[in-house]
Amino acid sequence: MKKFWTRGDSRVLAGTQLTRLSPRVLILVLLSTTAFAAITGSVVNQTTGQPQPGITVSLLRMGQNGPEPAGDVKADAQGKFTIDQNVQGPTLLRATLDGVTYNKVLFPGAPTSNVTLDIYNASKQAGSAKVSKHMILFQPSGQELTVNEAYIVSNTGKTAWNDPTDGTLHFFVPAAAKDDIHVNATPPGGQPLKTPAEKVGRSDIYKINFAMRPGDTRIDLDYKLPYTENQPFSGKVVSGDQDTYLIVPSGVTMTGDNLTDLGTEPRTQAHLFGLKGTSYEIKLAGAVAAQTSDASGDSNDGQPPVQQIMPRLYDKVKLILALALGILTLGFVLLYRAPAKEANERGRR
Repeated sequence: MKKFWTRGDSRVLAGTQLTRLSPRVLILVLLSTTAFAAITGSVVNQTTGQPQPGITVSLLRMGQNGPEPAGDVKADAQGKFTIDQNVQGPTLLRATLDGVTYNKVLFPGAPTSNVTLDIYNASKQAGSAKVSKHMILFQPSGQELTVNEAYIVSNTGKTAWNDPTDGTLHFFVPAAAKDDIHVNATPPGGQPLKTPAEKVGRSDIYKINFAMRPGDTRIDLDYKLPYTENQPFSGKVVSGDQDTYLIVPSGVTMTGDNLTDLGTEPRTQAHLFGLKGTSYEIKLAGAVAAQTSDASGDSNDGQPPVQQIMPRLYDKVKLILALALGILTLGFVLLYRAPAKEANERGRR
């Protein structure tokens, strides 16, 4: 049997002749459909593996100045929630537990029913969280040295590490940087967030208060120093790293003790060194090269033409560090240690 909507003398076949409705009726139909749209889901505590009852779930819409509150509800005894709102543009669901905030991004067109928002208990103890990789990129140019550092904090447990008093990452910055330090922290599956660096009691040591959720959190920081070619430059590692690597871009050489030459990264030709111990004293020579353009007006690495030198190209910095991290993860160290081992064996024969 066919179903009809009626209004006066109008008889319209549902779903097949909707366009024959009067404009006023059509608007009412569309509004009634929208009114019943809702976001439903549940909050799950992945530390316990159980739903989290009574927690507040907030809805935020992305505005010109960042996320803007659009209402909140409390999860019921089974951790379930319903928000009578539509997804209009990128939308965030947010919940906070033990001082740590968790977000779930909903995009237009994505399912808005049975959404799961994962949260974790937090502890002031590091637990399973530790710095698994630490890379330091030195980029001298003219009389200025730009230092970019990237930390990967891997948390293989089921509890977030959050210590507002002592911080979750300590790092060394030379006094010559004059506290002009920029830090971005990227949580697992999230976006970079500007994070303030605070000085601690020890000389030239800083901390950040950023929760290390289960998964991999990336911390990027940069600062600038005066540069004189071949002048000794020293630093130290205070974060208990498993592996620290020093990197210089093409056109720059690095010498120093306690370094293991790991060769060059194929795409960017950046040179990588492993660090033995928790301190270094190095000398740098050369400078990063300016970008060049081909006849088409594009740079030789496929990037738009630029007039600035490499230290100011943040995308280039990210590319070098990302590629270096990827290659290290895939066994770059073993790749370059193998030829060295073969050479040593040939030397003994």
